Amino acid sequence: MKKSILLSLVSLIIIASGCSSNTYSRLRDQEDRLIANYISRNNLQILKEEPSIDHVWGEKEYYKVSGVDNFYFHLISRGDSVRYDTISPTKIDTVDLEIIPNDLIVARYKKFGLTENADTLSYWSTLDQSYPYEFHYTNLSECEATAWHLAIRLMKYPESVCEIIVPSKLGFNAEQSSVTPYVYILKIKVKQ
Repeated sequence: MKKSILLSLVSLIIIASGCSSNTYSRLRDQEDRLIANYISRNNLQILKEEPSIDHVWGEKEYYKVSGVDNFYFHLISRGDSVRYDTISPTKIDTVDLEIIPNDLIVARYKKFGLTENADTLSYWSTLDQSYPYEFHYTNLSECEATAWHLAIRLMKYPESVCEIIVPSKLGFNAEQSSVTPYVYILKIKVKQ
């Protein structure tokens, strides 16, 4: 009898401790709620379809990227789509500057949490960090944050600036491990 009571108590303790711990599933649910609260608190307008290239983005318009859970994109500035070669005064050639795989991206960014009054980490200028973050577009071994590569695909051109809401599974390794979503303001250039 004592043995069965002791076994029951041990089982109950194991079950209770398992319920109170943060499993990955529970952390992901909390993350989903945090993202939803951020969107609601900031009155963001969510677009279900990708806007056209000439779309004028409203201040609170965010595109929920299809095929990816909880990744939101807002274009602040389109950047340079063409460059005019004016070597010959009688001929002007345009060069399409769309970013292609393996282009060397030079990025500056600001990062902040989704909670109210979150701290901001700024790598926006040389005063914040001497050197910008550099990686080759689509090379996940140099930049494991899948969200950044998705954002660059949507930004399309050098000198673009965007804001993205990044769920942990699309972020950097530390964010994936801690199941922490972030907002990034990202500006990019292509290093020639």
